[in-house]
Amino acid sequence: MNYISTRDKKAVRTASGAILQGLSAEGGLFVPETVPMLSDEELSRCCALDYCARARLVLGKFLGDFSGEEIFDCVSGAYTGGRFENDLPAPISKLDDSTYVLELWHGPTCAFKDMALQILPRLLSVSAKKNRQEGEVVILVATSGDTGKAALEGFRDVPGTRILVFYPEDGVSEIQKLQMRTQEGENVGVCAVRGNFDDCQSGVKEIFTDPSLAQRLECAGKRFSSANSINWGRLLPQIVYYVSAYCDLVQNEEIALGDEINVAVPTGNFGNILAAYYAKRMGVPIGKLICASNRNNVLTDFFASGVYDRNRDFFATLSPSMDILISSNLERLLFELGGRDGEQVRALMAALQSEGRYAVPPQMKARMQDEFFAGCCSDEKTKATIRSVFEQYCYLIDTHTAVAFDVCEQYRRSIPDERKTLIVSTASAYKFADSVCGALGLEAEGEDLFVPADALCRHTGVAVPQPIAALRGKTVRFSRSCERGGMSGFVCETLGI
Repeated sequence: MNYISTRDKKAVRTASGAILQGLSAEGGLFVPETVPMLSDEELSRCCALDYCARARLVLGKFLGDFSGEEIFDCVSGAYTGGRFENDLPAPISKLDDSTYVLELWHGPTCAFKDMALQILPRLLSVSAKKNRQEGEVVILVATSGDTGKAALEGFRDVPGTRILVFYPEDGVSEIQKLQMRTQEGENVGVCAVRGNFDDCQSGVKEIFTDPSLAQRLECAGKRFSSANSINWGRLLPQIVYYVSAYCDLVQNEEIALGDEINVAVPTGNFGNILAAYYAKRMGVPIGKLICASNRNNVLTDFFASGVYDRNRDFFATLSPSMDILISSNLERLLFELGGRDGEQVRALMAALQSEGRYAVPPQMKARMQDEFFAGCCSDEKTKATIRSVFEQYCYLIDTHTAVAFDVCEQYRRSIPDERKTLIVSTASAYKFADSVCGALGLEAEGEDLFVPADALCRHTGVAVPQPIAALRGKTVRFSRSCERGGMSGFVCETLGI
């Protein structure tokens, strides 16, 4: 299977080539030429398999130039050996007969990004060999909080790679910041940006598409790639956990094979919910895709009106990983729902770049609204939801998962729908312990960053995850900050080019 760009179908790459390049030269995102299908027999067979076997089956359908042995090695290296708690990467908790939670935070950084970023370095290493890539692959990452730490941990000391992460200085939680600033490894670098996530993301894209910088990099025997979800190698492993979750529900006799489920996803850059869309396209019986946003509700307005408009106030919220006004992965959905028309996508993205907005055609809007329900959740409602979920189910959720819970309830109130719903939980509550303590009415003030975590543990009886507990007393290695315009300078200085 080959891959094409959302902005230029003539930009064709193999799977390994698309993963290695990350972003197409003209700025488009790589997508498979065709979306492969899971037959009913394959889906039935998957139900009896473990997570790794399911991953091998799904990845094998997309990685046409990878051997079965290479896929086996990548999957085993990512998901076994104690990297995930109890070697269960994506367990499901049942809250009631219609509500289930897909827990994607049992990995080494306590966030769903581990699901992809434990395997991406392995996919990239294989891709580099297949494409006879000489020299060092430089991974550039813009993060709204979780991707940065997960990428740093995934690429730490991986031979032939260097990873540089940019995060908004005041746009991540204190625990997220500490995770990045204390990162170990000889090939890692971290820099805060005095701006928001969109500034970080736009700055990274500009670095990627700067021809003079690319030439300097080439002369130094290096090349850029990406660990953000603009890289298909990041998005593909996320498809796996939707396939696996459906199979778990069947295997546990919560649903019958063929029954449709709804999926509710807290959404920022649109990669996580887009993976669910692709799982549905493959044949997984998914009904409504519930797109949950916080006060930065650009996606909610887009699905309602068909107009994407980032010309609005930016808000720092209790769910900072979703504080995004430019949802990069939405470009892939526009391509799929617009008949895979690269010219149309290019025009829409040009309008976004020049005017900060675009409007999709009526037929695309209708298709979007058929597939998706979109809603948003305020900070006050986020706190109320954390409290009510804990009181009702004795189940602890973080601020992002709370947004998905609330918007799921909005959907249930607005549309009669008896299908069971899988709510995607994207982070441990302990990554946002101060906000969760506030929601539960706990006193947790003090100079020690871990006072809220300790208070939360005492009140709920839920242990602090080991990766977060291990941060106590760690030495801060990175304290650099810059303006958005200084990001390329940081890259050049760090790489010595």
